[in-house]
Amino acid sequence: MGTPGYAGRCARKVHDPLPHETPLITTLVAGFGLAFIFGLLAQRLKLPLIAGYLLAGVVIGPFTPGYVADMKLATELAELGVILLMFGVGLHFSPRDLMAVQAIAVPGALGQIAVATAFGTAMGWALGWSLGAGLIFGLALSVASTVVLLRALQDRELVTTDKGRVAVGWLIVEDLVMVISLVLIPPLAGLLGGNAIPVAEEAEAVAEVTGTIGIGPIAATVLITLAKAAAFVALMLIVGQRVVPWVLHFVAQTRSRELFRLSVLAIALGVAYGATHLFGVSFALGAFFAGMVMSSSTLSQQAMRETLPLRDAFAVLFFVSVGMLFNPGVILSAPLALVGTVLIIIVVKSVAAYYIVRAFGHDHDKGLTIAASLAQIGEFSFILITMAVTLDIVPAEARDLVVAGAMISILANPLLFHLLDRRAARKAEALRSTPSPHREEGASNDEPSATPAAPSEASADRPSSLPPAA
Repeated sequence: MGTPGYAGRCARKVHDPLPHETPLITTLVAGFGLAFIFGLLAQRLKLPLIAGYLLAGVVIGPFTPGYVADMKLATELAELGVILLMFGVGLHFSPRDLMAVQAIAVPGALGQIAVATAFGTAMGWALGWSLGAGLIFGLALSVASTVVLLRALQDRELVTTDKGRVAVGWLIVEDLVMVISLVLIPPLAGLLGGNAIPVAEEAEAVAEVTGTIGIGPIAATVLITLAKAAAFVALMLIVGQRVVPWVLHFVAQTRSRELFRLSVLAIALGVAYGATHLFGVSFALGAFFAGMVMSSSTLSQQAMRETLPLRDAFAVLFFVSVGMLFNPGVILSAPLALVGTVLIIIVVKSVAAYYIVRAFGHDHDKGLTIAASLAQIGEFSFILITMAVTLDIVPAEARDLVVAGAMISILANPLLFHLLDRRAARKAEALRSTPSPHREEGASNDEPSATPAAPSEASADRPSSLPPAA
């Protein structure tokens, strides 16, 4: 009985075509191809390119007819864009820059998260959800997207300015809060109204030892998370800051641009992966510190240029993956709830951020820039709300509202920055048209001024040595 069956299988293998399923290549082709087509259409219609990328995701998502891309693969590819973006930002930072903005970034981010979470909780209560569901929903609306924020700042060359550093520092604090939240929610799921998940074995062990001083399993989980994050930061600042630049200079001496490019990618991706799987922090935070320790090298700007094409390509896939999550049905099934969600993301968060910045004595322009930067949500929001749905803490409607709110806020964010750009242009024009005593004295001279332009920040940051081309 077994032999004929085996022979039949062999015959089928001979005559049938070889299986050639390539979900990764198919997802890349569909994602990049449709993003290019719809991005080009968006540009012709004078819309933000992001609108085209999001629409490409909707077309290949599970809620529209036709081909459905592999969502898991698309999400992982989008994560590469997040890693490379945060790595690039880290290359513009130094530990001194990060410490310089902690006075406003830490209380500012915590205050804005508290305000957004409170409004989200109130909205959840109005929709008839439990208190735990409202808390998770509000927390998902409180954290900004790394990709959206950094693209907005980089497009306007604001990353290395004071307000850009504050925005990035603010984002890092939000990432740390999300890391702690993602660790704490599973063991707290029972208290939040969902399915309880036992705490990790290491937290149980710590709780057994420290139980006599009042530290239970939940508190032990928090302490372990913070200790791991602190250990990672210390390792990067003490060891990484010496090893990573040395590796770059060693590779540069080989006079191979190809090896240099590979070394940069290996460091960025390797540190991000190790940070997540060994220390429990996010990919984005790990990549940021990889870039920050590399910034002390004279080859840091060359490293930035080598990763730029990949960074931009995978950042596009992030927006495609967001579009794939969008369920258009939520517009008809819960229009008022969707309006409330968008108002919390764009209005409440912005107002809270603006007044927090102003309360710390910063000027009006910086307050507006920080407010616009944070008026959107993204990757951490999806991870958090998906986990909450899996644990039965929030209803599936909450996930649809978060994704729809993210998509609308991401579309609106370039428009907010466009308004800021127009305001800055009007302000500059008003300053130029205002007569001054010096300008009136110079008006009598027929020859134009030949004052040389000040060097740009980019030229000042050029490395002293670059690896030669192969």
